[in-house]
Amino acid sequence: MTEQNASADVDPESYADELRRKREEKNDFFGSHPQSPIPPEERDAFDGLDYFDPNPDARVEATVSVHEDPEPVPMETTAGNEVRYLRLVTFSFELRGEAVELHGYQQEREDDEAVFVPFRDKTTGQQSYRNGRYIELHPDEPLADGETIVLDFNLAYTPFCAYSETFACPLPPEENWLDVAVAAGERDWNSTN
Repeated sequence: MTEQNASADVDPESYADELRRKREEKNDFFGSHPQSPIPPEERDAFDGLDYFDPNPDARVEATVSVHEDPEPVPMETTAGNEVRYLRLVTFSFELRGEAVELHGYQQEREDDEAVFVPFRDKTTGQQSYRNGRYIELHPDEPLADGETIVLDFNLAYTPFCAYSETFACPLPPEENWLDVAVAAGERDWNSTN
């Protein structure tokens, strides 16, 4: 059973411990790996990413609506050009008492089965990166219409373009702008420069 198909109910303490372990691994990668998005001249001063506290309530059960004939969605990027994604699925769920939807996409030419969920929320530009954050799902098999999956906003991450202008990142389309605050996942990171 994948994370996406698991129940939203978890043991809060063991979940928080596992999340902290994954965050430490990411910090190690960002601080020292040659493929880190942190510019090499800033890595010595890098002391870790900033995160919201682990929040089991930010793991929500979402109902999947599969788009049998996925529509293309152009997304602007931080570089000023557009990239085309296909809107594969819509996730419907409740967040902080509000009924909301997010769409999942995939680039037309991608062979992997990752479902890309870019979003903005009421923390965007204040507590989290100004251009939004991403969630990526890696289901073991194609998502099915009416299926319930877990969207874990604790895994929301900041795109690489936040750390270096050498990266261009898609901007969440307006249909994925949430009208609620998602105080989970990565917070805004500020360079020491």
